[in-house]
Amino acid sequence: MKKGIIILVAATLGLAACNKEKKGAGGLLYTIHHSEGKEKIKEGDIVKMNFVQKNDKDSVLSSTYESEMPAVFPAQKKMYAGDMNDVLTLFGEGDSATFKVNLDTMATNSKQPKPEQFKNDKYITFTVKIEKVFKKNANEADSSFQKRATEFFQADFKATSAKQKASEPAKIKSFIEDNKLNVKTSPSGLNYIIEKPGSADRATIGDTLLVNYVGRITKKDAKGKYKIFDTSDEKLDKAEGNSRPGKPYGPQKMAVGQTVPGFDEALKMIGKGGKIKVVIPSKLGYGEQGAPQAGIMPNSPIAFDLEIVDIIKGKPGAAAPQMPAPVMR
Repeated sequence: MKKGIIILVAATLGLAACNKEKKGAGGLLYTIHHSEGKEKIKEGDIVKMNFVQKNDKDSVLSSTYESEMPAVFPAQKKMYAGDMNDVLTLFGEGDSATFKVNLDTMATNSKQPKPEQFKNDKYITFTVKIEKVFKKNANEADSSFQKRATEFFQADFKATSAKQKASEPAKIKSFIEDNKLNVKTSPSGLNYIIEKPGSADRATIGDTLLVNYVGRITKKDAKGKYKIFDTSDEKLDKAEGNSRPGKPYGPQKMAVGQTVPGFDEALKMIGKGGKIKVVIPSKLGYGEQGAPQAGIMPNSPIAFDLEIVDIIKGKPGAAAPQMPAPVMR
């Protein structure tokens, strides 16, 4: 056997061994896909990690890749063998792995029943990439370590934010092309299609509108769909798999001047009975902060289908009533 073939065979065997599922304490199962061979995570380290979380049906429950915001957290002392903190000690910076936390073990040790969304599952599965492990230097004071960590992760967040901003035009372009939208662009940067102009009267500051709406994220999820983050259409919301106990559906009251700038601008473009599609850049939406509770990440454009059902004119000189924008639900 030639030397090159021997090396290839050895590498193949090494890869197979690396990807073999192993058993850990507490019913834990894990597979290390790639290891950089660096020092393992220990209690007190600050970890930056990307992950995809799934249930036993292989449904994605959350993903930092979709949000474009890795998780940053301190590694803590394990509460029991095989818990989330215990499994982290198996990995180091640069490693990628899949691990399955046994939900029955979790329930037994926490003395709490399984979470409702996992009641029929045995495992909660994470596929992770350890992006950074920030470690304390030998004999370093806690205050010095915390200062270094704060400075490092603040700079890292700014770099991530700059990257998100730079990628926003491409996201908007991709969404528009993928949905075959023949948009116009206003001087502010709002992308729009007036499908139906409606009545000649236009809403102004102080008016209240009754609006049907569908709001979407402009980045595809793991299923290749543009997720609906809020809508006034109950049937559509339920079909999307959203659960919003107590949410009122049907036309919603919107006060002109009390929503995000892009939403306001769109509402002023059509009259009663009008319909408009808009793609709102983050500078006219939720900007650098985003609205994470609604699934809108920092520097993320959003899209809306809007229909004005009615315009309730405000009294001259009256202040606009305080009403939240729908995306804040």
